[in-house]
Amino acid sequence: MEKKTEKILDLFRSELIVVNVGPKSFADVLEKQGFETLQVDYKPAAGGDRRMMEMLEYLGGY
Repeated sequence: MEKKTEKILDLFRSELIVVNVGPKSFADVLEKQGFETLQVDYKPAAGGDRRMMEMLEYLGGY
């Protein structure tokens, strides 16, 4: 087997750790099934308001 293929197979054989950027309830369900999760507390710039994000970008970024 090629080295690259073996590396990919090793990845699939390794323990799964889920990085959750969505609702905490999604991570909770996975944790109840025995998966390790990492919850990311993400909020879009300017609350997701496109016009406000454009203004921030114009002013040099967020």
